[in-house]
Formats: sequence, C-alpha cells, structure tokens
Amino acid sequence: MKKIGILFGQERSFPQAFVDRVNQKAEKGITAEFVNISKVFQAEEPAYAVIIDRISQDVPFYRAYLKNAAMGGTAVINNPFWWSADEKFFNNALAVNIGVPVPKTALIPSREHPEDTSGLSFSNLAMPMDWDAIFEYTGFPAYMKPFDGGGWKEVYKLHDKEDFFDKHSQTKQTVMMLQEEIVFEEYFRCYCIGGKYVRIMQYEPRNPHHLRYVIDGPKPSEKLLKTITDYTLRLNKYLGYDFNTVEFAVRNGVPIAIDFCNPAPDAGEESVGAENFEWVVETAATYAIEKAKAQKFGQDNLTWGEYVKTGATATPLVAKAKTAVAPKTKKVASKK
Repeated sequence: MKKIGILFGQERSFPQAFVDRVNQKAEKGITAEFVNISKVFQAEEPAYAVIIDRISQDVPFYRAYLKNAAMGGTAVINNPFWWSADEKFFNNALAVNIGVPVPKTALIPSREHPEDTSGLSFSNLAMPMDWDAIFEYTGFPAYMKPFDGGGWKEVYKLHDKEDFFDKHSQTKQTVMMLQEEIVFEEYFRCYCIGGKYVRIMQYEPRNPHHLRYVIDGPKPSEKLLKTITDYTLRLNKYLGYDFNTVEFAVRNGVPIAIDFCNPAPDAGEESVGAENFEWVVETAATYAIEKAKAQKFGQDNLTWGEYVKTGATATPLVAKAKTAVAPKTKKVASKK
C-alpha cells in the first residue's frame, strides 16, 4: 500500500478535504492520511510515497525531515531542496531571462550587519550605494519587501527617497528589494499544479483578505487568459514547482508577474471560495495520485525545474527559453 501524506500547520479545511478526496477516489493500493512523525533516523526507509508540504517553510525540523524522506524516494511536493534555495529576487531575474514581464526590481542590503559580522565583512560593498541610480531605475511610488519573504510581511509602499530611508532604517537585518509600483487595471491569481493544471482566478489584493476573490467586473479576454496561462506554465516549468500560485497585475493590457514564489499557497475554503476550493482539492488529489503511481522507493522522485536542468547540461538559459514549449494545460478556468 502506497501512502500519500499531507504535512500542514494551522490550516484545517484543505488538509482534511485533500485526504478525504484521495481516499474517496479509492485508487487500488493508494491511501492518504495526515503525516505522522514520531522519530527520524538518517537514511531510513520513508513511510510515504508522496508528501504534500504545506508548512516546512516555517518549521526547519520538517524541512530536514522532508529532505531525508526525499533521499529515500518520497515524492515531496514541493521539492524541499529547491524550495530551500529559492527566493523572490532570483525568481524575478529568472523571469526576465525566460521572457515573462516583471516589475523593475533592485536588491537592497540589510540596514544592520548580520550577526557575527562587522564593517570589515563588507569590503566589497560600496558605501554608500548608488541610491540615485537605484531610485531612477525603480521610480516612485515603489514597494520595498524582503527579497525572500512570503505573504505581506514587512512590505512597505514608498513615495520618495526620504520615505525609503525612513522605512529602510526599520528593517534591521532583513535583506530587501525595491520594486516599481504597477498601477493595474486587472489582477489575477493562478493556481498551477503539476506544471500542467492551471486555475485562473480574478483577484483584488486591495480588498480585505476574505473578499479578495469576490470580483464584480467584465470577463477577461481569451487572449489575455491565454497569455496568463502561458506565463504561469513557463514560470513553473523553470522553477520546478508542483504546487504554486502566480499573481499577475495587468497594466495596459500586459500581464506582469508580481509574485510567483508561493509554494504553500492559501487554499482555505473560507478565503478562496467554494468553487476555487473544489478545484484545488480535486486537482491536488488527482496529481498526488499520479505521483504516487509513478513513484519508486530508492530513487529520486522530486521535480527539478528547467533552470536546474539547464545548469546541469551547461545549456544557456536564454537560448533554452526561446525554444521551450510550455506543456499543454489540462484545465484552464476563470472564476470570480
């Protein structure tokens, strides 16, 4: 019997619905449950064929457990090795190289020295930075946010350079990035599961959290939806995420990828709504079963993105991107 497990924290609606859905499908030789950890020994044979990871970004013990399980053959969704290395500033640079529009973004060093360092540790860093060039590049208003953070933690909207220096002085040891503001006409959030299943959702980030998926507006054009689908698949193909969301702000008809490093995206029924919740539960269950059927203990069953594969084969990234064909999407929908 192959077991599919889900590792989670405070959320409740999605984990229970996911386990129930997998078991309702009654696939021969496959069952689902909440992951149960009572001990972890190095290189032990893993108990799970597949694990959906919803919490290890906040619990280092879980991340180490998942890497150990992956070594024994567990298909972890998402790849814990890549997730440990990934960050938002790199993702923006990657997007530029594969032809996906993103806001102009600059990396900003931490305001305070990291622990166990001093001024002598920064012999290669210009002091001061070329702030005028940075501000000219991004313009104002702009947003400052952690270069590797998630959600809306430590996000600042800045109106001028004085505002920047004031807010930056509050960020302590956090490495930040400064990003141009995108004034948008439309906004979309897209689930992408398995690098092939896509759900496009109209979204309003300025609404209260529980109302962000409640949109009253015109139906987006098929051309726009096709472009958003292509960009979503392209980003996840290169990042190698099995379960992710991509957010797009549409400016002058052009979808600009704002945030696409969400490997444990919100999937609660109370926030995404009943229809979107049904889609993500059904699709996650379907994909997890696919992974379980293909999984073999004793070998690597992780998903590795095209960026890593490109590095391994020494193929130029831009040349690779020009010839890459996005995988055929299994399902595309636009829902309010």
